[in-house]
Amino acid sequence: MMNDNTQPVNGVADTANLGLCDIALERALDRTGSLPGMVCMFGPSGFGKSVAATHVACRRRAYYVQAKSVWTKKHTLTAILHEMGMQPAKTIPEMLDQAAAELAVSGRPLIVDEMDHLVEKNLVELIRDLYETSQAAILLIGEEQLPNKLKKWERFHGRILSWVPAQPVTLEDARKLSPLYAPEMELADDLLQHLVEISGGSVRRVAVNLELIHDTAGQAGVDYFDRHSWGRRELYTGEAPKRRLA
Repeated sequence: MMNDNTQPVNGVADTANLGLCDIALERALDRTGSLPGMVCMFGPSGFGKSVAATHVACRRRAYYVQAKSVWTKKHTLTAILHEMGMQPAKTIPEMLDQAAAELAVSGRPLIVDEMDHLVEKNLVELIRDLYETSQAAILLIGEEQLPNKLKKWERFHGRILSWVPAQPVTLEDARKLSPLYAPEMELADDLLQHLVEISGGSVRRVAVNLELIHDTAGQAGVDYFDRHSWGRRELYTGEAPKRRLA
């Protein structure tokens, strides 16, 4: 059931992965001078990595960019500079120096989400150049194979201070998500645990099902569900519906 410890903070549930993301960046910020300053959080899609990263960016005053599959060196640096509120210089080397100087002077960290896109575009060395020039704390967010992909760049891989695997959603996470996606409702732990079990570890699927339950409760005029009262109603599992035979 809901309790006072499950209330969201600033519209974001304080899930386990949000805490892991924050600790990872804090570790890079507080490192001694001899240690590398890049950290990497990785895991399957839907585990809540991007939501955690955007919230941690606000908390830590980090510059945050979400890479796109079509980005080039110029697009990447332009996005970072725009996030910094700076007018990009004319050439790529000048843009790199601009971004690195801002990171070094401000002391603020950089978060690069969807890092896999930059790996696929062979832009890994660009991020390493930013790090080497600024010595700033940099948090990389990516899919579960990101650490293996980065092994190709040995000099980059060796500068990762910490590898942080995102964790599958838990019952405690579901309790914290409930006030956000099923507000003013009381949901029993047995139903929340069922949502966790069918989620495949995905925070997103639990959130989708909480909204579904909330909508169903509104239509039924109730404010409580447990596993028994939910009954055989369908829930979202991520699987495509099976074709019905005529």
